[in-house]
Amino acid sequence: MLTAVAHPLRLRIIAELAGGRVHVSELARRLDMSRPLLYMHLDKLEKAGIVTGQLELSQDGKAMKYFELAPFEVRITAETIIEALRADSEVEDEADIEEKA
Repeated sequence: MLTAVAHPLRLRIIAELAGGRVHVSELARRLDMSRPLLYMHLDKLEKAGIVTGQLELSQDGKAMKYFELAPFEVRITAETIIEALRADSEVEDEADIEEKA
């Protein structure tokens, strides 16, 4: 969870969702962020259990994705920092492998 909140853009997303549920296009406008970039950060937050997304159909039949904050609490201990560093180094190792391929 620590790595999920360790990015400034994800902190901005959390702050924006603190006001309530928001449609992804509106959230992208508010944050002046592309939807693909926003989805990447929302995915990380959703996997950490910080946000939830729900697909709904509008009256005209369009699929609309809404996100909202899930109840969460971040508690930082030496162990959570060590776990975050391990997870971060695993991501870096995977990136190195892909780069060499």
